Amino acid sequence: MVPAHDNRSRSLLAQLDTQPRVRDFLARAVETQRTSHAYLFLGAPGSGKLDAAWALAQALICEQGGCGACEACVRVARRTHPDVRYLAPESATGYLIAQVRDLIEEVSLAPVRAHGKVYIIDRADQLRASSANALLKTLEEPPANVTFILLGTSADTILPTIVSRCQCVPFRLISPEAAAQAVTRATGLPLERCRMAVAVAGSPGRATEFLKSASRQEARRAMLRAIDSLAHADEADVLSHAKAITLAVKAPLAEVKSTQEAILKRDEEYLSRGALKQIEERNKRELTARERSGIMEVLACARSLLRDALVRVEGISSEPVNADVEDIVGRLASEMASFVSAVHALEAVEAAERAVSRNVTPQLAFEVMLFDIRKALTCPS
Repeated sequence: MVPAHDNRSRSLLAQLDTQPRVRDFLARAVETQRTSHAYLFLGAPGSGKLDAAWALAQALICEQGGCGACEACVRVARRTHPDVRYLAPESATGYLIAQVRDLIEEVSLAPVRAHGKVYIIDRADQLRASSANALLKTLEEPPANVTFILLGTSADTILPTIVSRCQCVPFRLISPEAAAQAVTRATGLPLERCRMAVAVAGSPGRATEFLKSASRQEARRAMLRAIDSLAHADEADVLSHAKAITLAVKAPLAEVKSTQEAILKRDEEYLSRGALKQIEERNKRELTARERSGIMEVLACARSLLRDALVRVEGISSEPVNADVEDIVGRLASEMASFVSAVHALEAVEAAERAVSRNVTPQLAFEVMLFDIRKALTCPS
């Protein structure tokens, strides 16, 4: 096996420069072939846990320990490898027991393309007692060449029986500025643009991906245009903007779906009917997860824009996150009646996030949010 650190210029693992201790720990484990069958990555949101999970998955799936250049590495980097599965809670209250049962059944199946399989389980603190207990035996004794990577904020919020079966890896808190600097190093783009990307995407890895996606950046612009127009928008305008944002969020999914269909068509003659069904179901879940991620990104755009306006209203000297649209920030600040108006507008964004987490239709969540922001901007406090 080629040592992981020999390929640092291209591998996902090499790009974890905001978490050097984690990067080096995982690289050594891969190089010496002493990786655990189950990891629990622990840290605050934005600390790069999911980036690290995909990086480790790439190193485990690649025959060379994560070269960053082979077909397997490229597929993992694009989140399209059939033997790396990402799971997130499908219910507002956490993981469904059916999700975990499906996972357990799938674990016993042979890999589709690689020599092993990796399961990334996000928000492991939402594994409730029933679903966690169903997973325990599989987590303790998984089939050979199957690795679980669980993500959580704190071991205190996860069942002790789950924690005891995993190797815990702590992630330090990263400041937004340090994250932006990491994205600048990775992309060569100006620091102010990378600050914006981190605010939208949440971590250096996701921010780097965001800056490479024209359609995701267009979704951001759709949200900014909508908020910029609210002070003078009528009801029809608000509804039109909500629809435009919804369509913009869905736009990046077309490329993902096309890639999924191409891969499935190419491999279908080698796969059993059961394996085909399994991949089709996984592809549907991936599209749902990506749409949810896109929704949260545009809501993060709204939050960062309103916070920039609030900072302007309060006269605080600070670098704006949305430096590329300072004209919009200035207009918003001038339209805000007071600090209270800004807070009410930010509360509307938080309410939209809660609505989406409860599976409210995205367009409806956007409509309600935009109407509430308009009210905050136009009504005296």
